Amino acid sequence: MNPIDKALFHILQRCGLIAILRGVQPHEVVAIGHALYDAGFRIIEVPLNSPEPLASIRALRDALPADCLVGAGTVLSIEAVVDVAAAGGQIIVMPHSDPDVIRAARAAGMACAPGVATLTEAYAALAAGANMLKLFPAEALPPHVLKAWRAVITPPMALVPVGGIVPESIAPYAAAGASGFGLGSALYRPGDQAPEVAHKAAAFARAWQASFGTAPATAGPARPQ
Repeated sequence: MNPIDKALFHILQRCGLIAILRGVQPHEVVAIGHALYDAGFRIIEVPLNSPEPLASIRALRDALPADCLVGAGTVLSIEAVVDVAAAGGQIIVMPHSDPDVIRAARAAGMACAPGVATLTEAYAALAAGANMLKLFPAEALPPHVLKAWRAVITPPMALVPVGGIVPESIAPYAAAGASGFGLGSALYRPGDQAPEVAHKAAAFARAWQASFGTAPATAGPARPQ
């Protein structure tokens, strides 16, 4: 288990809320990143179909403490994996389950969360080296489906629903065995400012604590100056 894998494992034990900042711009991403970090979030994803995503990933990695993992979403190719690694990314998140992309991410020392919608895809992703499974779209994989998956994909392998998750979704998925949640438009929409994101992040943090019994960390190492 490499250092990123160890960090991911411990983060998910404490707070498996993953911020997806689709559409964020580099000039605003650091303020939003700090707001999320202060709310207890320790994984932040910038999808590659955002404006200048690699600049945002680099800005977040340079600005946030080391205990916050930064990565890219909507990663579709090996070439994109190389670019994300060069920008300081630590996690590759995919909408699909291309084994070549998974293997490239793992070879680069990054965690990888491919998108899967069937158990066949899930097992193929695991065979390629995935260390977190993104259940996508979550609207098509409700809690009773996740519960059935948990009968054959046991912890500590992380199952993370993504797509349409709101604070009220946390409890039923948690009861079914979810390890974390990818949070998109219910947490951040393009144009949202840091105070608004902080308010929405706090609602998700409360839902996490109520469902899992662990409060997201709100204090960490001093921020880089």
